[in-house]
Amino acid sequence: MSTFERIGTETSAASDAADRFECGICWHVYDPQEGDPVAQVAPGTPFEALSAQWTCPTCDAPKHKFLILNER
Repeated sequence: MSTFERIGTETSAASDAADRFECGICWHVYDPQEGDPVAQVAPGTPFEALSAQWTCPTCDAPKHKFLILNER
């Protein structure tokens, strides 16, 4: 069962570098192991390391619209 947490400055520091994040608009999943080839983000880049201007490669939603996808 998956659970979701809204991220913000207070919770983003608590996320694991390997955590995947899901867009709350279109459900695109950002996987740090894959990076984002559309924005030329290298594989291995944690979500927190993405610039504040980074947007969803599918729907252009801002970074704050992403939720931590806990699959543990």
